[in-house]
Amino acid sequence: MFNIRFLPGVEALSTEGKKARKHRIWGEARLVQAATTTNSKWDRKRMDELEQWVAYHRLQAAEGKCASYIPALRRADPTQLGICMIEPSGHKITAGDWEVPFTMQSISKVVSFIAACCHHGISYVLDRVDVEPTGDAFNSIIRLEMHKPGKPFNPMINAGAITVSSLLPGDTPEQKLDYLYAIFQKITATAPVVNEEVFVSEWMTSHRNRALSHYLKDTGYLDCEVEEALEVYLKQCSIQVNTEQIALIGLILALDGYHPLRGEQILPKQVVRLAKALMLTCGMYDASGKFAAYVGLPAKSGVSGGIMTLVPPILKRESPFPDGCGIGIFGPAIDSCGNSVAGVSLLKQIAHEWDVSIF
Repeated sequence: MFNIRFLPGVEALSTEGKKARKHRIWGEARLVQAATTTNSKWDRKRMDELEQWVAYHRLQAAEGKCASYIPALRRADPTQLGICMIEPSGHKITAGDWEVPFTMQSISKVVSFIAACCHHGISYVLDRVDVEPTGDAFNSIIRLEMHKPGKPFNPMINAGAITVSSLLPGDTPEQKLDYLYAIFQKITATAPVVNEEVFVSEWMTSHRNRALSHYLKDTGYLDCEVEEALEVYLKQCSIQVNTEQIALIGLILALDGYHPLRGEQILPKQVVRLAKALMLTCGMYDASGKFAAYVGLPAKSGVSGGIMTLVPPILKRESPFPDGCGIGIFGPAIDSCGNSVAGVSLLKQIAHEWDVSIF
């Protein structure tokens, strides 16, 4: 079990909590300072390139549409596209609609999987959810029925993610969410905020997820009651973020759980490496193979239009990110697989022009 150093309501009373708060404030200050200073790795040419690419790929949004099966997401502006990239130094580059808030949706599956593994250990979690790609839609039930005893194939599809949410420590949804929120706050230095409108919208229309949950309960893979697991899952999906926050999460994953702005290992390396492998093979739903082939980076998308991806430290001498970076993208017009059309198109160009593929 990996020690999580603070939980909501406890931090302010402890010396360790005061130290953690000091580290977070210091880290935020470094990030702001680095973002406003000149960095030779981010010359004006590259900034201009990224802005031009965002303007071009924004046009690709016309090929997709906002998620219509979640009423609160249907009202997003489909033409929006924004990106934030953060280096270990704290230097960041942004373009387009990078500050627009959106909900994490399936990006949260990475954080909940890490949280469950931190508490229970990897072997315990993998006894209940596998690590195999499916090639099916993220909300498909067919694999559960075809492959007995119905173990979810991976934690990046809904069946696996609901199972993982049920495994979070605590006897109530509130306790399970408190643990998840503590992990999120540990990584981002910000307290998570749940978009209640999106949560209620999903809760009222989540018929397929309820069906999945009842099947998982029947086969013994759900660790709590159906409605409790679903509440945890839908609230984690409804955490509101922007591209900078998910880029920071991506950066820390790129560095195997090390927080460069605080100089601290905040997540266990083995857990993070497993999460990145799942992102590469399963993170872009049933388009994960194509994404790995044409972009070549671990990534996780959400139907709100977010994509969290990362560039690990690499040995390519010509790379603009030899020390790695985290990338957050938002483009709410999605394709039939549930991935941002403009976001994926933009990442393909970044991977090609800047040679950041891991292959």
